[in-house]
Amino acid sequence: MPPITPPTRPVLSLVLSVVSLASIATGALGATPSRFHQPSFDAIRPLVQQGIDRGELPGCVVAIGDHAGIAFLRAYGNRSLEPSKKAMTTDTVFDLASLTKPIATATSVMRLLETGQLRLKDKAADLLPGFGANGKKDISIEQLLTHTSGLIPDNPLSDYRHGSEEAWKRIYDLAPIVPPGTEFKYSDVNFLVLGRIVQELSGKPLNEFAADEIFRPLGMPETGYLPGKELQDRAAPHTRRDDGSWIVGEVHDPRAALLGGVAGHAGLFSTAEDLARYARMMLQQGALDGSSVLSPATVEVMTRGREVVGNIRGLGWDSNSVYSRNRGELMSDRAFGHGGFTGTGIWIDPGRDLFVIFLSNRLHPDDNGSVNDLIGRIGTIACAAIEQPHASLTPATNQDRVSLGIDKLREEGFAPLVGKRVGLITNHTGVDSQGSRTIDLLAKAEGVELVRLFSPEHGVKGVLDEPGIKDAQDEATGLKVASLYGDRRKPAPEQLADLDVLVFDIQDIGCRFYTYTATMRLAMEAAHEAGIEYMVLDRPNPIDGVSIEGPMLDPGQESFVGTFPMPVRYGMTIGELAQMFLAAHEAEGKLTVVPVRNWDPHSTQAENGQLWINPSPNMRSLRAAILYPGIGLLETTNLSVGRGTDTPFELVGAPWIDPWEFANAINAVGCPGVRVIPRRFTPNASKHEGVECGGIGLMITDPAAFDSVELGLAVASVLRGLYPDDWETKRYNRLLINQEVFDAVVNGAGPQELARLSEKGVDDFLRVREAALLYER
Repeated sequence: MPPITPPTRPVLSLVLSVVSLASIATGALGATPSRFHQPSFDAIRPLVQQGIDRGELPGCVVAIGDHAGIAFLRAYGNRSLEPSKKAMTTDTVFDLASLTKPIATATSVMRLLETGQLRLKDKAADLLPGFGANGKKDISIEQLLTHTSGLIPDNPLSDYRHGSEEAWKRIYDLAPIVPPGTEFKYSDVNFLVLGRIVQELSGKPLNEFAADEIFRPLGMPETGYLPGKELQDRAAPHTRRDDGSWIVGEVHDPRAALLGGVAGHAGLFSTAEDLARYARMMLQQGALDGSSVLSPATVEVMTRGREVVGNIRGLGWDSNSVYSRNRGELMSDRAFGHGGFTGTGIWIDPGRDLFVIFLSNRLHPDDNGSVNDLIGRIGTIACAAIEQPHASLTPATNQDRVSLGIDKLREEGFAPLVGKRVGLITNHTGVDSQGSRTIDLLAKAEGVELVRLFSPEHGVKGVLDEPGIKDAQDEATGLKVASLYGDRRKPAPEQLADLDVLVFDIQDIGCRFYTYTATMRLAMEAAHEAGIEYMVLDRPNPIDGVSIEGPMLDPGQESFVGTFPMPVRYGMTIGELAQMFLAAHEAEGKLTVVPVRNWDPHSTQAENGQLWINPSPNMRSLRAAILYPGIGLLETTNLSVGRGTDTPFELVGAPWIDPWEFANAINAVGCPGVRVIPRRFTPNASKHEGVECGGIGLMITDPAAFDSVELGLAVASVLRGLYPDDWETKRYNRLLINQEVFDAVVNGAGPQELARLSEKGVDDFLRVREAALLYER
């Protein structure tokens, strides 16, 4: 679910290599689909550039399209940085790493299934003589495909150093590390074995079988193992060997390399255009341009998401699991995909008629880099770019981009601030639609004197996650940054004495207990007490501007995590909140809200095109932000809500929870728009650090129907019913701040009763809210 697209601009050849859409309109790539809103793709460039600037990748190729062809194909950055710099091109050849698993190996297995040469329930030991030793005799083909075999993720590299024959002997000697079928453990060994089975049954090495049965029929001439010299010359390099040479055009995975470059888990090379043909085949139910690779029934069985010990997986494919960080947030529950260690990813969504291909060499040049978040964000942009009459995907203002308050101020030449001494409250989220910092824009604005900076919780860079934040200094401007989350929560009079105006520009998320709203309110009070102007540069909240979800905060119980008597979700922008705060206290003082434009309040950030920046260290996706109002209420208790994992607020658990019992009870409540699956996870920080927790994973299936607080209260009700002696409720009211609802939870009220109590007082709030709204609802 996603982000704002900056205006299209000329592209520097040093940064980007671009193929025009005209050049991909026809031919082998298929017709250019017209169902995509092309300007929406403009948001990809700044995201990629930020990753390049942070050293997360040297460059990449992105391809987006549907069953008919490619709608978007771009190369960004550089193919190589060392030993010499070479621009990335759309025909760059990439080591696909673990994309080998679904595209070569699993597809080959499904071909053998279609011809009756194997069945999913067949035992691998019956197909590979000798494999069944040491407790492996009952491991099935399906368990290998779904990573439930119990086999180790990778056996020691030393097992491969004495030749292929010895390597396979040692693989055959492995014993499961957990009983087969009991846990989901992603394992390269699973697909090494599957590749060997393909060879045994077909009489051909895996590379030859895949070429004959998949790649040649699909017209994919640049896909395969062991690329020749012409393809190697176009290959993206990885890291340096011990002898100083670069790994380029040869498989990076050391086990695949020691097996001669052909293996079931790694070794496949390809280009974006070739992979687009594979994706189109899958979207066309197994056929492309008259060649049938798989039957529609086989595609359905292969890609159907099934529960796999608390994860949703297909056969060889990911669907929604602990490895789905690279999944687009607006993809349907039919989407399937996979990532590769070298920096590759592919997602195919029959429910959206969409494919998203991302290819990079993130390991170049220093064996570092990270692209999973970037792949997921690009997938979200792709989903939102589909033009179709669906309220959850396309806002009413689809042809217009959202313009932020800082954009409007910049367009006006900063006129309201000219000749004034300015203090700015901001952090890393204070950027314009093109990603330029508000700090830098004001510092460079002619006639504007930027005197002082202030930062909220998490600091000016948004990366600190600790009780007190110290004053700092902005590196780019040299300005001092006064912390408003340390010794003070409100600007001191002496910090405002030399200012004419105090400006606030921070991205809120739309949840009552997110502390940026308290910082805004306290700073506004301080500005008015000092007799200076207060200005809010408005921004849409990412989780829409209309949804109201109780319960109300009890009057008189205001605090830094509950600054005003309002519901948990209040459906307002930060500027509208400022208007409401001012009116409610009948305060005297000048407040200016610089409004947003072209914003549909019914849209989430997925639809309005605004650039996603993690608002705080653990708010890592729009999906997390939508879940946060309900799930965040629980984290003051003895539960983990996923902090210390890759998916904060998408998990709920504790060591004393039975995941299946817990998930079944919550699903029985029937909260709309969400799917709950049993999960086990081990946080590496925060609650239950280093301790395995049983619990649930949360999948939003329909954002428009989903009520996060309703889910959060349902979880609380189920916890109280199932684990009354284990779940500690005494701190549950710290963020809830509603005594009646809290008492009802403690007394064992059911979800429906809690939902009813949560509605109390909301109508009165709506009347107060109405007077402060700046945008038509």
